[in-house]
Amino acid sequence: MGKHPWIDHFGFKNDKTFNQRYLIADQHWRKEGGSILFYTGNEGDIIWFCNNTGFMWDVAEELKAMLVFAEHRYYGQSLPFGADSFRDSRHLNFLTSEQALADFAELIKHLKRTIPGAENQPFIALGGSYGGMLAAWFRMKYPHIVVGALAASAPIWQFEDIVPCGVFMKIVTTDFKRSGPNCSESIQRSWDAINRLTRNGTGLDWLSEALHLCTPLKNAHDVQHLKDWISETWVNLAMVDYPYESNFLQPLPAWPIKACTEIVMPFCTNGIDDMFEPHPWDLKAFSDECFKQWGVKPRPSWISSMYGGKNISSHTNIIFSNGDLDPWSGGGVTKNITNTLVAIIIPEGAHHLDLRANNAFDPMTVLLARSLEVKYMKQWIRDFYASPRKKH
Repeated sequence: MGKHPWIDHFGFKNDKTFNQRYLIADQHWRKEGGSILFYTGNEGDIIWFCNNTGFMWDVAEELKAMLVFAEHRYYGQSLPFGADSFRDSRHLNFLTSEQALADFAELIKHLKRTIPGAENQPFIALGGSYGGMLAAWFRMKYPHIVVGALAASAPIWQFEDIVPCGVFMKIVTTDFKRSGPNCSESIQRSWDAINRLTRNGTGLDWLSEALHLCTPLKNAHDVQHLKDWISETWVNLAMVDYPYESNFLQPLPAWPIKACTEIVMPFCTNGIDDMFEPHPWDLKAFSDECFKQWGVKPRPSWISSMYGGKNISSHTNIIFSNGDLDPWSGGGVTKNITNTLVAIIIPEGAHHLDLRANNAFDPMTVLLARSLEVKYMKQWIRDFYASPRKKH
């Protein structure tokens, strides 16, 4: 289905709209005492997220819930300028979390107007990773639209001056330390081995052939690119260390410009507390590269200004879940803030494992986490029906 939100919600001169895709499943929905679970789409095609968020399907009958999966602008088929959406920074200027949240708010208002029975039902936001950040921010900014939010693996604090830049890679290293004897140490030694091996043409040729590289290594730049690719592989293995096979990661065409504007997450390594080569965080170099590629300069402190950083205790009804295998947990909320801003830690849990469908290989910890999440959501639903309500 499609909805036509404004390209720019916050300016009054541009009244152009675009087609935002969303999916609905209502086979378990009940108009009496039901609820509506709203997935805050993140950086990808919404069908892909729909197929990888089995938790919502698993609990739909129990919560008498309609499921709505909303696609994020600039992803999938929700392209504000069609084929020109990625042409330049002028066309990408409307790719912000604020605009995306406004899309979601307008979509929910549209659903309430057009679906009989939806107007007087509680909406609950759910999302994982960046989508989890959006779910939390949605509840913070639009508490009259959603009664609560499940923010799974949502690193809302992975920003400048909130958490140290080395936390992420330190957790990745811890995961590999736990995976077997000398595992992280072997990875750490591999960087020097690659450096020694590639000091001459013979070593470059040998390594290219040994790794079956599509393009042979020619110089130090190629070697650094290879090491960056290997590092990213170790990070991804740690992040999606599910207890069963999965096909989770996908290309993210619009993400680089978000990282160059508002979602500026500092990362660094020192080779002491982690298994990687030392790489300090260099905001100036990062900013220069962003300007070179996109013609934009990052605003590293904007997210904290917009959403409050660690000063969020005035908000209510948000569940922050994090798996201890997930390196993104270092930027997440891992302790209760109030009795309605709660943290759920999942030992043996990878990146928003709790949002995936029940699986025979799931650790007991994630089953307990899902059960607790449903308990909180049921309470929000009861509170909604027990209180006087106004139409929005």
